Amino acid sequence: MNKILAAVLGTALIVGPLSYEIANSKPADTYKQLDLFADVFEVVRNQYFKPVPDDKLIEASINGMLSSLDPHSSYMNEKDYADLTTQTKGEFGGLGLEVTQENGFVKVEAPIDDTPAARANIKSGDLITHIDGEVIVGIPLNDAVEKMRGAPGTAIKLTLRHTEKGDPFELTLTREIIKVPSVKSRVESENIGYIRLSSFSEQTQPGLDKAINELKQQIGPNLAGYILDLRNNPGGLLNSAVSVSNTFLDQGEIVSTRGRNPDDVDHIDAKPGLDRVKGVPVVILINGGTASAAEIVSGALQDHHRAIIMGTQSFGKGSVQTILPLKNHGGLRLTTAEYFTPSGRSIQAKGITPDIEVRPSRIEEIEQAGRLHEADLKGALPNPNDPNKPASTPAAGGPGQPSTSLAPGGAQTAAKPEAAAPAEAAQANGQKAEPPVDYQLARAVDLLHGVAMFNNRAVN
Repeated sequence: MNKILAAVLGTALIVGPLSYEIANSKPADTYKQLDLFADVFEVVRNQYFKPVPDDKLIEASINGMLSSLDPHSSYMNEKDYADLTTQTKGEFGGLGLEVTQENGFVKVEAPIDDTPAARANIKSGDLITHIDGEVIVGIPLNDAVEKMRGAPGTAIKLTLRHTEKGDPFELTLTREIIKVPSVKSRVESENIGYIRLSSFSEQTQPGLDKAINELKQQIGPNLAGYILDLRNNPGGLLNSAVSVSNTFLDQGEIVSTRGRNPDDVDHIDAKPGLDRVKGVPVVILINGGTASAAEIVSGALQDHHRAIIMGTQSFGKGSVQTILPLKNHGGLRLTTAEYFTPSGRSIQAKGITPDIEVRPSRIEEIEQAGRLHEADLKGALPNPNDPNKPASTPAAGGPGQPSTSLAPGGAQTAAKPEAAAPAEAAQANGQKAEPPVDYQLARAVDLLHGVAMFNNRAVN
């Protein structure tokens, strides 16, 4: 199978032939260890308090071996392997969670946009401990994923914790057909193109090309820049990450991968002529749910000084998984290499550090009523560039104005009644409250506006 497949766990994947190699061990010692395994297998098979199918024991043994290597290596039986192929098509039944395993816990990497998990406000980093009241701590990750999938319309109860020692809480969700549109876009603040990538699949690059074309047509020559939102993007296809990077780069290395042998290094460079944005400023938004392929794009554009990275530290998954088919027995998802950014950085267990750290926050507008300006003062001089404007406006404390006094040094105090917050006032009037402002996005918009203003002044 010569096709790169996407993983539900957000890993950068390569497909290759399966080869067997026993390293750093003498054949005689290896056979002794295999004899030990056979002895244990026979004891469990014959003396465990209830019969267990042989294929289940073998599969559990393989999963135990692979899970001891790292959180991303695993065995897929024929059904799991077939499911993986289905997932690459971007449609499956479930909750819309990208998960990994850590210290025996099923850990949320990111919820997929517009899915039951996202609407239930499940966050990156949350730990799933029970499914329908059954403990899943310590079970193989594939088994946990299988329990979360199911027929659309069926209910499932999850028990989660924000941290290992946090208080548990329960959520009941309804499974849906999960369709994963990997690209969304819109015009932001009149002249900025906003592009949201939720994953890296076979459809990401065509979707990105379409988004860029539409934004160029809608905004025209006044395009100030692009915001590439990779928050909670768990990754996906390695070649998709390379293609997306090349959309913003015209030359230079994008990523390198290094395998077990010192000479096994693969450098992947940008191909000239594929840069679609031609030097337009770019801001990339990242957070703790930005992983794998999304970190490849962020690292490449950061190292080439092609984009400003804004947000919080990314997830830190710097390994590559290869899907190795096993004839008539499913396949292996095996970690076969680590990847490095163009400057040689490994982000494994570290992540991408943003150029400008912006933590999620709420914006609160401070009431300015009652504050005086120069034009409010009695007898204020007129602006010489506006001769038709009256020389002064009614003095403070006049009809229709709040009672105001000047404090020493020009400070002002004003008496005004308490007012309800906008959201509370809207609810009191039966109106729908506006959604909270995305503070990280607002900062990115401000930054691009500032860059555009600076460039315009430099030209003029």
